[in-house]
Amino acid sequence: MVSAVFHSPRDASVAVPLPANATVVKSAARVAVATTGGPAPSVRKPLDLRRFWMRVLPPLVGFGVLVLIWELIALRSAGTFPPPWETWLQAVKIFSDPFYRNGPNDQGVGWNVLSSLGRVALGFGLAAVVGIPAGFAIGRFEFLARMFNPLISLLRPVSPLAWLPIGLLVFKGANPAAIWTIFICSIWPMVINTAVGVQRVPQDYMNVAKVLNLSEWKIVTKILFPAVLPYMLTGVRLAVGTAWLVIVAAEMLTGGVGIGFWVWDEWNNLNVKNIIIAIFVIGIVGMLLEYALIKIATAFTFEEVKS
Repeated sequence: MVSAVFHSPRDASVAVPLPANATVVKSAARVAVATTGGPAPSVRKPLDLRRFWMRVLPPLVGFGVLVLIWELIALRSAGTFPPPWETWLQAVKIFSDPFYRNGPNDQGVGWNVLSSLGRVALGFGLAAVVGIPAGFAIGRFEFLARMFNPLISLLRPVSPLAWLPIGLLVFKGANPAAIWTIFICSIWPMVINTAVGVQRVPQDYMNVAKVLNLSEWKIVTKILFPAVLPYMLTGVRLAVGTAWLVIVAAEMLTGGVGIGFWVWDEWNNLNVKNIIIAIFVIGIVGMLLEYALIKIATAFTFEEVKS
């Protein structure tokens, strides 16, 4: 997962020895205070080169290994697989005009990405509107939990693309069918995580609410919602990653404008350089989406979400 890439290197605490002159600097500051009677002038901290290189060097080495393997594959492919430099030049050419329009099936990569993001936003938003309240209800009432648990266990493992023909049959259109596929695949992480969060609220909280004779609305807003928020945000983060994965596959089958259709169209044109560029675009957009949600989640300072 992208979250592992974000958290592990940054959050790993690296034991860095203090510089040898740290004690001398502190002693000099104390002497200055004692002799002048005022605060010591600010002392600039020495640059910690080891920590800097531990953050910068490993990602650069990783990308270097990727480019090296890519170059070796290109050398052994006898010209059928483009090398990194030619792909880079093609990317510069594509992104020099990302919003051109030459017809319904020939549009810039910017329009394709925006179309895919629009479908993801709509399908994901509908899933959040339905899934989060459903998770609260399933976690709050045992009858509903026993009623829906078998259905969720049955439907959740179904492949996302298996839902696409149902969408085409019901909605009679490629665009609503793609949105339907995103909706049905995004809803499960939000339902399950929200329900688990509600079920893990300490029983003492609920006993206090019963003693105080709080209404169901106050129980939800004052007790359940703050306690469940970390679980709910985790479900949202997982759901948006699933939605972005699904839209690419769905657009390959439904056609129209979108990053998935762009990949399939370039494959039909045997333009491998554009396919590789599309793969990087899909990865970068997915990484930015998840990074934004991680920032939102950590803004609430919940340790379970941060971990």
